[in-house]
Amino acid sequence: MRLGLALGYGGEPVEEILPIVRRAEDIGVDSVWSVEEYGPDAVSVLGYLAAVTRRIALGTAVMQIPARTPAATAMTAMTLDMLSGGRFQLGLGLSVPWIVEGWHGRPYDRPLRRTREYVEVVRKAIAHEERVEHDGELYPLPYRGPGSSGSARAVKSDMTPLRPHIPVHLGAIGPRNVALTGEIADGWLAGMYAPEHEAALTRPLDEGLAKAGRTPDDIKINPILYVARADTIEEGRDKLRPLFAHLIGAVGPGGRNTYFDVACQMGYEGPARTVRTHLTDGRKRDAVAAVPDTLLDQVALPGPLPAIVDRILAWKDSRVDTLILLDRDPELLEAAQAAL
Repeated sequence: MRLGLALGYGGEPVEEILPIVRRAEDIGVDSVWSVEEYGPDAVSVLGYLAAVTRRIALGTAVMQIPARTPAATAMTAMTLDMLSGGRFQLGLGLSVPWIVEGWHGRPYDRPLRRTREYVEVVRKAIAHEERVEHDGELYPLPYRGPGSSGSARAVKSDMTPLRPHIPVHLGAIGPRNVALTGEIADGWLAGMYAPEHEAALTRPLDEGLAKAGRTPDDIKINPILYVARADTIEEGRDKLRPLFAHLIGAVGPGGRNTYFDVACQMGYEGPARTVRTHLTDGRKRDAVAAVPDTLLDQVALPGPLPAIVDRILAWKDSRVDTLILLDRDPELLEAAQAAL
């Protein structure tokens, strides 16, 4: 098992993130991953890091599918791969309805079809074998529909890629999305993953792999874990409770909370429903208190450094390829890397 670092870059001066990235590279951490929601994008910071690092892999976790056309994402991926000397890994995800529709102004519709077509077009463009044509429902290329000029033609990128295949990882949660990941992706950027519940959580992934005639060796499982270092495990849990209460319990109008579904998959249906009920009724404090200790201990890393390292060791016998820590504590990163 390898170790990764998720930056969670928030737009601060680059001098504030360079030390942890350089330390990660120095001690042998496998990869660093950028994140985007509706603030800093996931791409720009990696372009900078490509110039100031030499070995560490650079990945997006994730670039939002509705924010860019497939061709734009392929162009970005090829460019970052060239700038980094072949170290780029393309992480893609659908984001959530309120960001897609409220920030990007795009409909959050047909998510599985959208992901499948998007990945197909991105891969065709990067492969650079022929002009890109795609007879798709959502991403037809060339476009000849309403409003078109009538002069569309298929295009082949004028950039020769450094690699004709750049690894595509999907940030997926929920059985159908995870199954699709098993069908078409090189990696799964997993949320709320725990080795104790690995069989249940990977069942959809394995179904997707089997449907495509693939094996578990054909995909890398890369969970992203929240870290809350504290003097005691309980203090660490308390730092994480508000976040997980929101993840598990929040439900938007007409929306489905897939984190709630995953908690149920892991056997936490009763507590998850309690958290949801409290949030729905406006009792946020009760919702936060109802998040189970065992859930936090399994899907996150709360507590003092020795407890965190002990917990990381419990992941070594799992199917995880890279354990990605969302944290910037150099001492913690060094201890985790040393333990692996």
